[in-house]
Amino acid sequence: MTGQSGTDDPIFHIALPDDWVNAFASGEYSVSTRGMSLDDVGFIHCSTAEQLEATANRFYGDLTELVLLTIDPLIVPADILWEPPAPGVDELFPHIYGPLPIGAVNMHRFWSRAGTAWEIPQG
Repeated sequence: MTGQSGTDDPIFHIALPDDWVNAFASGEYSVSTRGMSLDDVGFIHCSTAEQLEATANRFYGDLTELVLLTIDPLIVPADILWEPPAPGVDELFPHIYGPLPIGAVNMHRFWSRAGTAWEIPQG
C-alpha cells in the first residue's frame, strides 16, 4: 500500500557527512541513500524515529559517523509517499519524490557510533 502521509510528525534521513556538506552549495540535498542519487533512485529514502536504528545498522554498519537530518514534511515541496522498501514487505517508509531543500531540515546532528551498533543519539 502506498499513500501520502497526513501527519506533520518529523521524518528523518541518514546522510553521510560529505553529502550533507555538499548540499549547501546548491541549497538542496539530492542523495537518495548511500552511494545513490535522487536521479538514480527517483526518491530520497527516509525513516520514522522508530525505524532509524534498524536502518542505520542495516545499511551503515561499517561506518562510525553519520549525520541525522530531521525533516519537517510540511516544508518539503515534493510529494512524500509512504511505501514498502521492497515487494512483500508490510512496513512503510517515507520517500521524498524530489530534492530536499536544506530549509526543510529542522535540525542536523552528527551521529557517532561508539559501540558495535547504532543507537539513537539522546539530547
